This record gives sequence, C-alpha cells and structure tokens, in this order.
Amino acid sequence: MYTVFAGGVGASRFLQGLVQVADPAAVTVISNTGDDVEMFGLHVSPDVDIVIYALAGAVNPETGWGLKGDTFAVVEELQRYGYGRWFNLGDRDLATAIHRTRLLRAGEPLHEVVGKIARAWGLTTSILPMCNERVETRITGPEGELAFQDYMVRLRTEVEVHQIRFVGAAEARPAPGVVEAIERSSAVLIAPSNPFVSIGPILAVPGLREALAQTRATRVAISPVIAGQVVKGPAAKMMQSLGHEVSAVGVASMYRGLIDVMVIDEQDRELAPRIEGLGMRCHVTDTMMTSTERKAELAASVLRAIGEG
Repeated sequence: MYTVFAGGVGASRFLQGLVQVADPAAVTVISNTGDDVEMFGLHVSPDVDIVIYALAGAVNPETGWGLKGDTFAVVEELQRYGYGRWFNLGDRDLATAIHRTRLLRAGEPLHEVVGKIARAWGLTTSILPMCNERVETRITGPEGELAFQDYMVRLRTEVEVHQIRFVGAAEARPAPGVVEAIERSSAVLIAPSNPFVSIGPILAVPGLREALAQTRATRVAISPVIAGQVVKGPAAKMMQSLGHEVSAVGVASMYRGLIDVMVIDEQDRELAPRIEGLGMRCHVTDTMMTSTERKAELAASVLRAIGEG
C-alpha cells in the first residue's frame, strides 16, 4: 500500500503515473485542504478536485485544473450581478461544488463527502482530506495578510511572501483513516508539490508530522524544484523570499528528519552529495512529467529506488 501527500497539479500528474504502475486501489491520497475557499456561497476544494479529475481522466490538460471541455456560462452571467471573474469555475466544476456544499450543510463530514465524490467519478483510489475541520492558508505580504486564493489566483502570486500561517490547524485533527494509512503503508510518498502551501498545511495538522516521522514505511519526497526553477506554481519564489536555498537541496532541508529518500532530476545530479549529507539517500532520475508515459516512468523509477518496483 502506498500513501501520497498531495497538493495540486504536480501531485495530480505524479498520481496519474503512479496508478499506471501500481494498483489504484492500493493507493491512498492525503490531500491538502488549506486551499479550500467559499466562492459564490459554495465550498470549493481545488486540490482535492484536481486530484479526482486527474485520476478520472477528466482534468483539463492545458491548465492542470478544472474539467476538459468545460464551459463558463454561470461565472460569465454572474458578472451581470457584480461578481468578479477572477476565480474561474467552470459549469461542470460548479456542479461538484454544489454537491459538496449540500452534503456538508446536511452535516456529513468532509472525508465522507470527498469519498462520495471520488466514487461518483469511478475511482478506487482512496482520497482523504488531511482533516475535516476548516484550515485556511494565509499569506502575509508587504501590504498585510491575504487569503491564499487571493494571493494565488487574483494576484497571480505577484506578491512577495513574508510569512505563511495555517489558521485553524492547531484545533484540527487528522481525518479518519489518515494516520492509519501512514502507519499501514509500505511507502509514504510526498508528491512534487509546493512544500510550503501544499504539503505544509498537511504537516501542520497535529499528529501528522509525528505520524510521518514515526512510520516504519519508506518515506520518499520528489523535488518540485528542477535546476532552480519549478515547472508550475510559486514554490521557487516562496523559497527565495522566505530565506531558503532555491534548489532540490533547499527542498530536502525542509523535509529533513521526515524522509528517507529524496528524488531529484538529472539536471541536479551534482547536488546529490549535499542531499545525502543531510542524512537521506538521493535518487536521481528524469522527473519531468511531460507525457502520460513520462508520468508512469517517473513513478516506476521511484518505486524501484525503494525496492517496490
């Protein structure tokens, strides 16, 4: 059994590869919900939905989020009533948000709601939110604090990040099944996601950092930083503004004590000795996920590196 700590687009692409080389029913995803937001009165879970749509083969391949072929009639019409268009939910994507919101308002816990949505898309992979409680990622910039989606979507990450905090995390508890999955797995994989705002909220939930530190599973992280850059997202800018080395070494340092193996790209091969100096093994491979085949090849390479392939 494999458990994957997952954020958004990078994680979803890795998971698309993993379920090609491993039994999808043997994979459990622990998904970040610090990005969750209320839009138009609806509960939207961007990272959870990206993973579900990707594994269902329905995600928009051009953006990495939303549904391929979706239309945007509702958000276009809402502009008539003064609503902004900066958060662009498609019509079919809105259906998921409506269904989620109805179930949550009826009193169902988030982990059960996520499970129902995943099964409705025909998935056998277990997808769990990190917790059922509301945790909100907040970004502090030069002009004060911002909700994460304001920073990420409305302002397009064009804000220097001074601090990140996870409101509500201290009062949260791991969702049912999350700690058990970490304990039962033969390997726990940290997907190539932003370590600050995709993996950080998961580790901020009391008990999850400890569960990862204590599990007997082999723990592996895939660096989202390649040759000092990221394929998608603001991780590199965040690392720089928060005082971290913008490299796979910087990522490995953030996970020190939590992982056994760090997976880095061929372009960063010369960094392997420094990473191993942090007390972990370094596996060098091609981490670019540019096609369906490359996603599977990366997942297979990771599993072989830990004796699982």
